[in-house]
Amino acid sequence: MSHPSTAQDAAHGHDTPGHDTPGHSRRGYHIGTILSIILTVIPFWLVMSGVIQDGQTTAALIFAMGFIQIIVHVLCFLHLDTRSEGGWTLLAFLFTTVIVVLTIAGSIWVMYHLNANMMPMPMAGNMTGGM
Repeated sequence: MSHPSTAQDAAHGHDTPGHDTPGHSRRGYHIGTILSIILTVIPFWLVMSGVIQDGQTTAALIFAMGFIQIIVHVLCFLHLDTRSEGGWTLLAFLFTTVIVVLTIAGSIWVMYHLNANMMPMPMAGNMTGGM
């Protein structure tokens, strides 16, 4: 049972049944699915075929494909853009992304500096005892 469309629903970005907005169409889902499959197969192929011998280049390409796939998912499946909910969903997503990046970068920075500034521990085999 569908509810009648109101001006308030339209103002908040809610779709009426059977009404496809550009980012919410079946075509958008199909494009997102195809791009996601391609962006998954390419890194798999890079690793399994070994076409690039340099491990750092392969890792950089895999990271780039993963980043592009995040963008595809955000646009095609989560529909985060400036039109939905007056742009508030995009703003909340960007805020969350900043917090996550700061948390991860801060954790890595703290762990690196803890490791670099720790006093070296004596090895168990190097200890000379009274025996």
